[in-house]
Amino acid sequence: MSDLSKRRLKTWIRLLGVTRAAENRLRDYLRREHATTLPRFDVMAALWRRRDGVTMSELSRMLLVSNGNATAVVDRLEKDGLVRREAEDGDRRRIRVRLTPEGLTAFESMAEGHEAAVDSIFGNLTETDLDMMRDILARAGRHE
Repeated sequence: MSDLSKRRLKTWIRLLGVTRAAENRLRDYLRREHATTLPRFDVMAALWRRRDGVTMSELSRMLLVSNGNATAVVDRLEKDGLVRREAEDGDRRRIRVRLTPEGLTAFESMAEGHEAAVDSIFGNLTETDLDMMRDILARAGRHE
């Protein structure tokens, strides 16, 4: 292995560590302040972005999870009155999921705190750091 290869590997490990630490802090925040989970927040965020609702298959693709995982989270959110399922164009085989008014209010409250938590997690980064990181990650994500 070359020195550059080893440095890339160490960078990957560092990236994973930062990601896991940030995710753990967000999970803890959501649990303590909103009595919810990160998967529930992620589903609600996806539905907030698509106010007209999405099919379960679309939701699974958006979140990069299995249909079964998405269904389990939606089942609990529906039980709590935060989302509702509706037949699309009267076709009971094609169901759209959307936030209820209560779900919209709950999500917006969570999202405000979530943003503050992320801001705190990365609070030691300057605007220049963030611009540089965005550019570096964009380059790293290209696989030509």
